[in-house]
Amino acid sequence: MSDIPRRGPNRIDGLLDPGEPWSGRLGDLRLPGVDLVDLTRHHDGRGWFLKLFEADGIAAAGGDAHVAEVFLSESHRGVVRGLHFQSPPHDHAKTVICVAGRIFDVVVDLRQKSPTESQTAQFHLDANAPARLHVPAGLAHGFQALVDGTIVAYVTSTGHAPLHDEGIRWDSVGVDWPLAPTVISERDRLFPPLDAL
Repeated sequence: MSDIPRRGPNRIDGLLDPGEPWSGRLGDLRLPGVDLVDLTRHHDGRGWFLKLFEADGIAAAGGDAHVAEVFLSESHRGVVRGLHFQSPPHDHAKTVICVAGRIFDVVVDLRQKSPTESQTAQFHLDANAPARLHVPAGLAHGFQALVDGTIVAYVTSTGHAPLHDEGIRWDSVGVDWPLAPTVISERDRLFPPLDAL
């Protein structure tokens, strides 16, 4: 797992908003539009404070910061969820935050004529080292829970549209998942492979 960087290869040293030190740092990643932002917990006598989502920061980086829905999922160790996307006209950007536990996160570029079409990027997201991953429309997303009790928050830019809710098989994208999958939903098992799209 150590060969997969948790951060992007070209870190931007400046804060997104120097007036708000919790606004995080932006990672410049190899799939266009994918951004990883380190989040900072601020501790005091009451406990800690953490900003999970910042529309202005996402928009400043060129992302879709509209919020239509927010979801939480809890997963046991080894569970694989994905790889999911919504097709046009209901495609959406998604911001992902691991709020408890740890995940191995995977995104796949499905954008036709993209210079990175069919390529993947993988990330380790850990609630103890908070970060948010912004995934633009046109990419599939999925993850594997690395510990029991893993909770992931998703912020999406469009509402759930069941007739446009699609996916590709988790084992068809050339990714070495860190654990043998323990549970994969029937729906996710029946998705077509990447090369069938």
